[in-house]
Amino acid sequence: MRYVMKQKVFSWGDDFVIRDEHGNDAYLVDGKAFSWGDKLSFQDMQGRELAFISQKLLNWGPTYEIHRDGRLAAVVKKKLFTFLRCQFSIDVPGPDDPVALGDFLQHEYAFELHGRPIATVSKQWFSWSDTYGIEIAAGQDDVLLLASCVVIDLVCHDNRNH
Repeated sequence: MRYVMKQKVFSWGDDFVIRDEHGNDAYLVDGKAFSWGDKLSFQDMQGRELAFISQKLLNWGPTYEIHRDGRLAAVVKKKLFTFLRCQFSIDVPGPDDPVALGDFLQHEYAFELHGRPIATVSKQWFSWSDTYGIEIAAGQDDVLLLASCVVIDLVCHDNRNH
């Protein structure tokens, strides 16, 4: 499935709208303004919360938790000490942890599982706000991967709103 994730330019907090490949609004990410650390609610278009993203403060390196139905679904953490490449681990329950690998200069990255790509992300350069094209392979957890994309945007562009 293909999505376009676009950050809202004029909003309190970090807000995103995610559209499907047909241009229909599919998800809304509502960033909580004035919170200690980033906190975002990932919702369907009826306002039901599908995931909650929260920044873990006082960690070695940027770390975020994604909760679903009140349970920890994933910990997204930026790997430190990489040269010209960015790498994030997505620690999910069980043995199959995806990894996001990318290039800061290209503003593009892919999610891999056991060395196979499961999603690709490409930033659009000429836009007023951060806009990403995201293609997720069939059978993957779209919400988890899209929420991870939000986290990666927050980490890689930490100084834009602060």
